[in-house]
Amino acid sequence: MNITTARLVLREMETDDWPVVLAYENDDRYLRYYVWTERGESLVRDYVQMLVDWRFEQPRRKFQLAITLPQDGTLIGICGIRRKPENEFEGDIGYELNPEYWGRGYATEAARAVVAFGFEDLGLHRVSSWCNADNLASAHVLERIGMRQEGRLRENRQYKGRRWDTLLYGMLKDEWAQQPGAQAIESASDHAQADYEVKSSP
Repeated sequence: MNITTARLVLREMETDDWPVVLAYENDDRYLRYYVWTERGESLVRDYVQMLVDWRFEQPRRKFQLAITLPQDGTLIGICGIRRKPENEFEGDIGYELNPEYWGRGYATEAARAVVAFGFEDLGLHRVSSWCNADNLASAHVLERIGMRQEGRLRENRQYKGRRWDTLLYGMLKDEWAQQPGAQAIESASDHAQADYEVKSSP
């Protein structure tokens, strides 16, 4: 499947996407808020293959998609939504973006599209996410798409010589529906007025 937005195409991950992912995941700006100090080829190959394999799970519960530019197909990041393992009504989103494309609103656009897909097509009641509390840009993405900060886990992670807080975010379907413009986002079965579009892969 593909999700098309105003400036992006979110497509299924492919095995040969790993070199692009390896390159941007070794950027110091990307690594700043992660436990890793570098990302090796075998680790990234396994990571990309895991995302590819999720496509074939039955029933499918995880939709992790490549963020691409429609004009030339350049892969600039990954974004997705996953049903919680313990129930059918809740999901969480995650995203990562090549630092060369930060500051252009792409992460917000992709995250908003997968949240819409979760509520309108997967029928979720609640969508959640989390981020490192020092990663203000990621927190702002979650806030811009309408998520509310629901908690702060103080110093719950330790790496790179210090302790880090984690911010917890969430949104309910009725809160999503009340956002300006949300009414224009319809189910994938009727795209005439939608600001995103879901297409089945060939």
